[in-house]
Amino acid sequence: QVQLAESGGGLVQAGGSLRLSCAASEGTLVRYNMGWFRQAPGKEREFVSAISQPSWSGYSIMYADAVKGRFTISRDNAKNTVNLQMNSLNPEDTAVYYCAASLSKWSKISSDYNYWGQGTQVTVSS
Repeated sequence: QVQLAESGGGLVQAGGSLRLSCAASEGTLVRYNMGWFRQAPGKEREFVSAISQPSWSGYSIMYADAVKGRFTISRDNAKNTVNLQMNSLNPEDTAVYYCAASLSKWSKISSDYNYWGQGTQVTVSS
């Protein structure tokens, strides 16, 4: 089992950057496929990015089209964290951002993830 906690959210102007971090208070994140999702007010939770468990060839990464080229997901195994660097933010990125962990699937589907953090608020002003 793993317990997740997000940090790094806040208020930023359009065009700015934020770096979110997902840390595990219990468990080792390298064992898990990790995902970032977000939920804006009145909208369903949506996929943002995911990074796979390590393999002989490294990691597999995928992004939602809406964030491709602006967001970068990465692992810091020494710190047992998964990070989401968010650049060129716009008001449409305003949401609560959640990290999630899955032992079995590297996926865009939220129901494939077994463990979730409490979320961190990101607000982008215009």
